[in-house]
Amino acid sequence: MVAGSNLHGGTFEVVLEAVFGSADDLLLVDPTAEAVEALTVVAATAETPPTVRVLAGEAPLKKVMDDFVVASNAADLIESGVLSVRTGTAGDGGSLLVTDGAVWSLVSVGDRVAALGDDDETFVSAVAETYDSKWEVASSFDLRTPPLSRVRETLGAEIGRKTRADFDDALDAVESAREANGEFDEVTLTLLVAAHNDVLLYDISKWGEDVGIASKATFSRTKTALEEEGLITTEKVPIDVGRPRLRLKLDDDRFDEASAAELAAVTLNHSA
Repeated sequence: MVAGSNLHGGTFEVVLEAVFGSADDLLLVDPTAEAVEALTVVAATAETPPTVRVLAGEAPLKKVMDDFVVASNAADLIESGVLSVRTGTAGDGGSLLVTDGAVWSLVSVGDRVAALGDDDETFVSAVAETYDSKWEVASSFDLRTPPLSRVRETLGAEIGRKTRADFDDALDAVESAREANGEFDEVTLTLLVAAHNDVLLYDISKWGEDVGIASKATFSRTKTALEEEGLITTEKVPIDVGRPRLRLKLDDDRFDEASAAELAAVTLNHSA
């Protein structure tokens, strides 16, 4: 790909993959939610991704990072040093991709995406200087979602490999089933997977709070809502000291085989 040439593709992923192939450092300015999601996917799967900075308003970033998958993948990239995210007044020039050799303006119309490029050295230098200055005074974005790799690793280690496998399968099914940018509740998904494996509420909620998904109180409230809807049941398990703990179970009348696709469908319906 020639630096600064126009790029056309059906998705942001196609455009970003092309830019990734020619850049060591990349600044993404005022991206759309779709562009941020595509960025996390492309960066996570690239063999040698460039160093990426994202500069955007706080409100748009909060909205897109409400998506657990996008945010947890972004957290992985931040932890690995690939991604940095800051908030501030970026500008009024629309979504831009800036590298050391070119500037692209991202345009999305219907199901088509294009990056209109310019590699004029003077222009690229001026744009880079402008946004580097904005980056220096911008605030770091507080991403509270844990890295997805940590979620998976600790779930397998602390709750069980079978529970982790079900969580992965259900999460993949959710991603395949939901419409673009459709939201789902990760606590609901986690509790359904836990119930499928007869996990104690105490264990899954403690793990969820420790890893940073949600508080024990949130897990408890969501459990109550799922129980009231007839999706899960609980049974008391005596312990040596204190009140009995609750074992989570799927309601046999509502679930036949409890496949990953079925758990995903229930999660999406519950989150709607």
